[in-house]
Amino acid sequence: MFQKLTDYIEKIDVESIPAERKEVLNPFIEYLQEKINLGSNISLNFICTHNSRRSHLSQIWAQAMADYFQLNQIQCYSGGTAATAVYPMVLKVLQEAGFESIHLSNENNPIIAVKYSSESHPIIAFSKTYDHPFNPSNGFAAIMTCSDADENCPFIPGTEKRIALNYEDPKVFDNSPKKEQKYEERSTQIATEMLYVFSNLKKS
Repeated sequence: MFQKLTDYIEKIDVESIPAERKEVLNPFIEYLQEKINLGSNISLNFICTHNSRRSHLSQIWAQAMADYFQLNQIQCYSGGTAATAVYPMVLKVLQEAGFESIHLSNENNPIIAVKYSSESHPIIAFSKTYDHPFNPSNGFAAIMTCSDADENCPFIPGTEKRIALNYEDPKVFDNSPKKEQKYEERSTQIATEMLYVFSNLKKS
């Protein structure tokens, strides 16, 4: 893992997570631990409405934490109820944390390789629906990162577990002087919660 990113992770304070939020995270921990105990491969599909902000932050931080804790059986994906594009501020705050990103294409919905290590395969980030062929079609957990997608997708085919981890949308600050600050806050929150989740897992 890149040293800058490792340094960032090691400065995260998981004790900053409120007790009531830890209760929300516990079903995610329990699901992952059950799969690890069974020796199973684990596929996680992080889902929000437009697959542009929260779902990508969650996917990328979760994959980085899996690498950090050497949980190689975990693969993370993301999708939406509609496809738009990865929002540029998402990439900016991730880069500031220590990720590297490379644009592989430059159309309206660009394909971006997000790297957390020089040795590992990059995360391929682009906006897509949750049932896009790039994503797993069965045997995965659907991690709902926004209340809108959670409410409007009562059924997701192929899901073996559905977990709600709703995050506030930084999009509401896109035309505000607080824009970058709010994206950093959301990225930090997601990083902190993913660190908490993965640090509570015990390898089989």
